[in-house]
Amino acid sequence: MKPLLPVFCRPMGYVILFLSVIFPFILYFTGNLNDGNLLFYKECIKLLMMISALMILFAYTKNETVQLEKIRSNATRNAMFITVLFVFGSMLYKVASRDVITVDNSSFLTFLIINILCLEFGIKKSKVEHLFKK
Repeated sequence: MKPLLPVFCRPMGYVILFLSVIFPFILYFTGNLNDGNLLFYKECIKLLMMISALMILFAYTKNETVQLEKIRSNATRNAMFITVLFVFGSMLYKVASRDVITVDNSSFLTFLIINILCLEFGIKKSKVEHLFKK
């Protein structure tokens, strides 16, 4: 899978991801988060997380190689498999606890975050293998 975005989008994606995790706490402590606007802020934060995760996944790295494209493809494959297991496991848990009313609709965000974790692991693993081959 070839990257689509410039190099600066990768760190910018991490900054946006960090801010989207911290932002709800800031809103709560300032008193701007209440029952009336909770759903709106929740969906906005999820959208920001998805955008930042896509920026991280589709951005070039400094030393982009063919091997990194393979790592990116393998990370996506592994993330799909792990996400299916995670969603299936959470569905089984909900059925076992007889909580069929609550539906988790954040599986795409879960997939993106797992994909980023697999990608970062693959990149670090590749760097370590390259270091020990020298």
